[in-house]
Amino acid sequence: MRCIRFLAMLGLWMAFFAPGRAETPSLLTIHDASGLEWKLWGYRPNVWRMNFNFESLSGSWAEIQGVDAVVPGSVRNALKNAGVIPDWNVGLDYTASEWIENRHWLFTAKLPDEWMGVNRDHVVLRCHGLDYKGLVMVNGREAGGFDNAFAPYDFPIGRYLKEKDNTLAFVFECPPENLAQIGWTSRITDWKPRFNFGWDWVPRIVQTGIWDRVELVAGADNQSFIAETNVTTGALPDSDRGSLYIKLTFDSGKIEGKVRCTLYDDAGKTVREGTFEAIELSGGVKWDNLKIKRWYPNGNGNQPLYRLEIKLTNDAGAVVQQTERRVGFRHIEWRQCEGAPAHSDPWICVVNNSPLFLQGVNWTPISPLFADLKEADYRKLLSTYKDLGLNTIRVWGGGFPEKNWLYEICDELGILVWQDLPLSSSGLDNYPPEGAAERLAMDRIVEHYVTRLRHHASLLLWCAGNELYEKGDVAPITAAHPLIGSMKNRISLLDPARRFVPGTPSGPSIYADRNNFGSGNNWDVHGPWNLPFKDDSQNMDDVREFWENDDALFHSEVGVPGAMSAGMIRKYAGSFDPLPADYSNPLWRTVNWWIDWSRYLSAHDGQAPGTLEEYVGWSQQRQAEGLSIALENCKKRFPRCGGFIIWMGHDCFPCPINTSILDFEGNPKPAASAVSKIWKNTLPL
Repeated sequence: MRCIRFLAMLGLWMAFFAPGRAETPSLLTIHDASGLEWKLWGYRPNVWRMNFNFESLSGSWAEIQGVDAVVPGSVRNALKNAGVIPDWNVGLDYTASEWIENRHWLFTAKLPDEWMGVNRDHVVLRCHGLDYKGLVMVNGREAGGFDNAFAPYDFPIGRYLKEKDNTLAFVFECPPENLAQIGWTSRITDWKPRFNFGWDWVPRIVQTGIWDRVELVAGADNQSFIAETNVTTGALPDSDRGSLYIKLTFDSGKIEGKVRCTLYDDAGKTVREGTFEAIELSGGVKWDNLKIKRWYPNGNGNQPLYRLEIKLTNDAGAVVQQTERRVGFRHIEWRQCEGAPAHSDPWICVVNNSPLFLQGVNWTPISPLFADLKEADYRKLLSTYKDLGLNTIRVWGGGFPEKNWLYEICDELGILVWQDLPLSSSGLDNYPPEGAAERLAMDRIVEHYVTRLRHHASLLLWCAGNELYEKGDVAPITAAHPLIGSMKNRISLLDPARRFVPGTPSGPSIYADRNNFGSGNNWDVHGPWNLPFKDDSQNMDDVREFWENDDALFHSEVGVPGAMSAGMIRKYAGSFDPLPADYSNPLWRTVNWWIDWSRYLSAHDGQAPGTLEEYVGWSQQRQAEGLSIALENCKKRFPRCGGFIIWMGHDCFPCPINTSILDFEGNPKPAASAVSKIWKNTLPL
């Protein structure tokens, strides 16, 4: 029972623990496993069971033997660094590493003897992100299994440990055969990021690896710990007065000790402090009428952040647990668009009593091998977006739970986060699964997402997923669907103050087009992703006419394709000639949804461009003009239209052409500069 109690406590502690913090609670010891000497071994499936020596961490039959690895990190990156596989971003070299999916991979390391301590009965291996399925082996004994990349795992491993010479191995089995864009959503029952299997902006590059932190945590016996926390904030809409709510759940019926809570401003000055009996905080404590400065989205004000420190002490006064949360205070409500049907969803976001036009981009993973990302990768992109003038990103539902860095940086920069949960369309069938097993798995995923993120000032709303439709694609999904309804109910319990939408798009219509303008059915819609010409004439007057008549309340996906720069195309072309830019060229066929070569020929009387630069210039100009027309007309309609989110922000693969406004290396296309001028304009335009 003590091990189960400690396991529950650990979930809260690790969610709270600030990596790199020097101070460690006296009754809890945390070791970061990223600094261990990790090695990678590759076998044909299950051969390791007959051959690998977990005592010496060696395997004579392994096809890949003892390659240096990094944790967090991916198999592919380790193999590339070792010279085993080429860079998957060049030419068609991504196909040269697809064999990786058909192997079992072992990440192995020796555990330092000094980590064992005096009490090995209460040791937990905490894994924040494993992609995707496999086993944990401690000294050659199976300590547990995992099969969900969207949620963390805690493995109690004390009974498998020795006094010294302990070994640890993660065994990753083969990933699912196919979770790609074209398929059947109702059949998706594997909880692994889907974009890796191929989407319209990335080929098949399936990650295997440890994508987030691994830690070894040792606790003391006969001590009550915190098992769950809830920290949320609020603010008055029209003055700098805020509220802070803290509720702690403890890991046993006997709740002991005291909790010291201190709120500091960004200068380190104490705003409010108090000491409570632990039993008080199990029922929740709210601080009202706090003198604070409100947090504002980018372009509308500053982003003051506050530090909340929580210390749990025992009866002897020793610190049992200590944690911090960084919070901001703001008031968000939703109002109906001006002139909208009386029964329509509200799509005007009001922040601190000021209606805000939500403008930004859809955020997709920075890399297919997201295990290898660093904080600097996030800061570079998000800082670029802030400088361009956006105030919102939508974290798309076909990706992964995202690193904590994204939300921390968005708090700092004033970027609101529309958070999809990990469900997405499939083309042949876009209806979510209904089974009890899927609902149970999703409950766990939702709980992890919400409890990890709900304290962030930047978090705007929850969305069940991307392009989820009723059977036959007749309309967007609603909360009447068993899985969606379960998600909604779970979120209403865990984060009741935030909005939940059943999917995007939502409302009566999937798309807004000329055929349904004026119907009152265009609420949150998707598309178009190409210039809405009436015919083959490619007359930009058609595009202006479309957007002048558009009546959608919100556009959560709109795009126009534009080529990457000629220099970047050549850089990643490998041995391929960049021209012609059509389906006959394997380089362009890799991600081929947005090829517009035929439109170029049509616009130039069938004459092919003389240089790559000519084609790229034409393509980028079209993207910049088309997006500008769309965005400007929607923003002019505010508050009849609540927002416009571009599909998409950046590339995770060097797509020769895509709807992104930043290329693979984060360089802005001309479209980024064009929309930035509109983003930075104040209303009316």
